[in-house]
Amino acid sequence: MSKPSTWRDRAASDTGTLLLLGFGVILLHTLVNGRYGFHRDELLTLGNSRHLAWGYVVYPPMTAFLARLELELFGTSLIGFRFFAAMAQGVLPVLTGLIARTMGGGRRAQLASALSAAIGGHSLFSGGFLSYTTFDYVWWVLAAYFVACLLKSDDARWWLAIGAAIGLGMMTKYTMVFLVAGVAGGVLLTPARRYLRSAWLWCGVALAILIVLPNALWQIENHLVSLQFLKSIHTRDIGWGWTNNFLLNQLWKCTSPVTTPIWCAGLWYLFGSANGKRYRLLGWMYLVPLAALFAAKGRDYYLAPAYPMLLAAGAVWGEQWVGSLTAHSAAIAQRILWRTLMVTGLITAAMTLPIAPLGTAWWRMADGANGNFNMEIGWLELVETVAKVRTSLPAKEQATLGILAADEGEVNAINLYGPAYRLPTAISGMNSNWMRGYGDPAPQTLILVGLKRELLDKIFDSCEVAGHLTNPHGIENFALSGSPDVFVCRNLRVPWPEFWQRFRYYG
Repeated sequence: MSKPSTWRDRAASDTGTLLLLGFGVILLHTLVNGRYGFHRDELLTLGNSRHLAWGYVVYPPMTAFLARLELELFGTSLIGFRFFAAMAQGVLPVLTGLIARTMGGGRRAQLASALSAAIGGHSLFSGGFLSYTTFDYVWWVLAAYFVACLLKSDDARWWLAIGAAIGLGMMTKYTMVFLVAGVAGGVLLTPARRYLRSAWLWCGVALAILIVLPNALWQIENHLVSLQFLKSIHTRDIGWGWTNNFLLNQLWKCTSPVTTPIWCAGLWYLFGSANGKRYRLLGWMYLVPLAALFAAKGRDYYLAPAYPMLLAAGAVWGEQWVGSLTAHSAAIAQRILWRTLMVTGLITAAMTLPIAPLGTAWWRMADGANGNFNMEIGWLELVETVAKVRTSLPAKEQATLGILAADEGEVNAINLYGPAYRLPTAISGMNSNWMRGYGDPAPQTLILVGLKRELLDKIFDSCEVAGHLTNPHGIENFALSGSPDVFVCRNLRVPWPEFWQRFRYYG
């Protein structure tokens, strides 16, 4: 009779090691995620989560639904609001290691691929704030794991799991369509096209469509508004140069320069090695989205979720290569690998996690590297400024006061912190906020945030500067930098319905 396994045995197993790594990632994010403040995009999601629907202008409903669940569980705690993001990135290295195992990798390949995925800059940053990119990442990797299981087992029932992962991914971020193109291309270009005759594949397709159907109906009901948004944002991104250097950025931004040789080895393993031929569909699931996003001028990080499966393949190849070396050479190669990954992880964490003291040279370097920390600063000060402006107004005007904000971050920061200052609900014409209207009765006097004077003079009979947005750290918030003045405006030149109809915009 075999001896029952203990918790130490389970922890020392391959699966236990991966789970410990995943738990470590969750713990790391949980410990540091309370720093700074809500990110502009988190405020957008927080606002949407209070108006649950089957869709939003910016994205499908999944992220807002998860945010609402977090609000119910943890309130507006910053750590609580980011807990699911931390969990998602904890799952990521586990799934990556499991892909390596499915492809025949032993413990070293599983751990090397899992650690490589965990220390990627995009992965570390995604665990530090709640965004649709956070969960999009996981659905891509989960779909890749299910595909690997399909190819290993030749059990067509895995298409149901693949369809479910794709459907949930489409309910999270529309760029999942690029992975769908990769799966379709891979099926057609490899022996996996035999599954076209399998009912399970088409059941998987049907399941994905069924999951996506509520959002599709919402889009039809709302005149495909997300397509209008995506077109507007894409034009903006190209104009601002945010889609430049797409291919070059794949070498360092979506993973890290240190792990680039690993995923490149993974590509070679899938397309140039007899051992990897069975899993070549995974290679096409990278190359097809790469080509499609490059042609469409997509942003570089859209492809970040495709790299864990390549890291898994590269680690499997690397384990086989190390096995061909002498014992001494193999030991040296492994020491170099683990030490390099650990040092890289520490450096990447210093640049992507919210741990640098505000305003220091370290903080400025980190913000320059990821470009996002600045958008977590200044929101409470904005609300305090608006509250002071409101207090300065006559009581009669306060009774009919409205607050109009230009940006998603501004309007949702006011609606998050404003109740403590007894501020009215803020309104905005941006994205889904426009659908929520301007209130009933319509406001008479307005406090305006984030709009330029030249525009306001065309809309109102009179406007005056009543405040200025600042923060004690002297940090310029990119989302607030366009117009730091706070105005009080009176006498809208046209009726509210006519004004609101023309005030819709995307950003």
